[in-house]
Amino acid sequence: MTLRPLGDRVVLKFTEVEETSKGGIILAASAQEKPQIAEVIAVGPGGVVDGKETVMQVKCGDKVILNKYSGTEVKLSNEEFIVVKQSDILAIVE
Repeated sequence: MTLRPLGDRVVLKFTEVEETSKGGIILAASAQEKPQIAEVIAVGPGGVVDGKETVMQVKCGDKVILNKYSGTEVKLSNEEFIVVKQSDILAIVE
Protein backbone atom coordinates (compact mmCIF):
# COMPACT_ATOMS: atom_id res chain seq x y z
CA MET A 1 0.00 0.00 0.00
CA THR A 2 1.13 3.52 -0.74
CA LEU A 3 -0.14 6.96 0.19
CA ARG A 4 -1.04 9.31 -2.67
CA PRO A 5 -1.93 12.78 -1.36
CA LEU A 6 -4.67 14.85 -2.94
CA GLY A 7 -4.76 18.59 -3.65
CA ASP A 8 -2.15 20.57 -1.72
CA ARG A 9 -1.32 17.76 0.72
CA VAL A 10 2.17 16.38 1.33
CA VAL A 11 3.15 13.05 2.94
CA LEU A 12 6.15 13.35 5.27
CA LYS A 13 8.24 10.95 7.30
CA PHE A 14 10.04 12.27 10.38
CA THR A 15 13.81 12.02 10.36
CA GLU A 16 15.55 10.25 13.23
CA VAL A 17 16.19 12.51 16.21
CA GLU A 18 19.35 12.45 18.29
CA GLU A 19 18.82 10.32 21.38
CA THR A 20 21.39 12.05 23.60
CA SER A 21 21.43 15.53 25.06
CA LYS A 22 24.33 17.96 24.57
CA GLY A 23 25.69 16.81 27.95
CA GLY A 24 25.71 13.17 26.80
CA ILE A 25 22.60 12.06 28.69
CA ILE A 26 20.56 9.43 26.82
CA LEU A 27 16.94 10.56 26.48
CA ALA A 28 13.99 8.18 26.74
CA ALA A 29 11.56 8.26 23.80
CA SER A 30 8.87 9.80 26.02
CA ALA A 31 11.21 12.66 27.01
CA GLN A 32 12.08 13.57 23.44
CA GLU A 33 10.33 16.44 21.76
CA LYS A 34 8.39 15.77 18.55
CA PRO A 35 10.78 16.39 15.63
CA GLN A 36 10.06 19.27 13.28
CA ILE A 37 12.28 18.16 10.40
CA ALA A 38 10.83 15.59 8.01
CA GLU A 39 11.49 14.13 4.58
CA VAL A 40 8.94 14.55 1.78
CA ILE A 41 7.70 11.12 0.68
CA ALA A 42 4.86 12.10 -1.71
CA VAL A 43 3.39 15.35 -3.05
CA GLY A 44 -0.16 16.05 -4.20
CA PRO A 45 -0.88 17.52 -7.63
CA GLY A 46 -1.76 21.02 -6.41
CA GLY A 47 -4.20 22.72 -8.78
CA VAL A 48 -7.19 24.75 -7.63
CA VAL A 49 -7.65 24.34 -3.87
CA ASP A 50 -10.37 26.36 -2.10
CA GLY A 51 -10.75 28.58 -5.17
CA LYS A 52 -7.04 29.48 -5.35
CA GLU A 53 -4.41 28.16 -7.75
CA THR A 54 -1.84 26.16 -5.76
CA VAL A 55 1.59 25.36 -7.18
CA MET A 56 3.48 22.70 -5.24
CA GLN A 57 6.87 24.04 -4.13
CA VAL A 58 8.26 20.87 -2.55
CA LYS A 59 9.31 17.62 -4.20
CA CYS A 60 10.02 14.08 -3.04
CA GLY A 61 13.26 13.80 -1.11
CA ASP A 62 13.24 17.39 0.22
CA LYS A 63 13.93 17.86 3.93
CA VAL A 64 11.45 20.34 5.38
CA ILE A 65 10.61 22.09 8.65
CA LEU A 66 6.95 22.05 9.59
CA ASN A 67 4.66 23.56 12.21
CA LYS A 68 4.96 21.72 15.51
CA TYR A 69 1.33 20.60 15.89
CA SER A 70 0.18 20.29 12.28
CA GLY A 71 -0.99 17.41 10.15
CA THR A 72 -2.54 14.01 10.60
CA GLU A 73 -0.43 11.08 11.74
CA VAL A 74 -0.88 7.84 9.77
CA LYS A 75 0.58 4.39 10.44
CA LEU A 76 0.95 2.22 7.35
CA SER A 77 2.96 -1.00 7.02
CA ASN A 78 4.57 -0.48 10.46
CA GLU A 79 5.85 2.98 9.42
CA GLU A 80 4.59 6.31 10.69
CA PHE A 81 3.86 9.18 8.32
CA ILE A 82 2.27 12.59 8.68
CA VAL A 83 0.02 14.22 6.07
CA VAL A 84 0.09 18.03 6.04
CA LYS A 85 -1.05 20.88 3.85
CA GLN A 86 1.74 22.57 1.94
CA SER A 87 1.00 25.76 3.90
CA ASP A 88 2.02 23.94 7.13
CA ILE A 89 5.56 23.58 5.76
CA LEU A 90 7.69 26.49 6.94
CA ALA A 91 10.96 25.94 5.02
CA ILE A 92 13.02 23.57 2.92
CA VAL A 93 16.32 22.55 4.52
CA GLU A 94 19.20 22.71 2.03
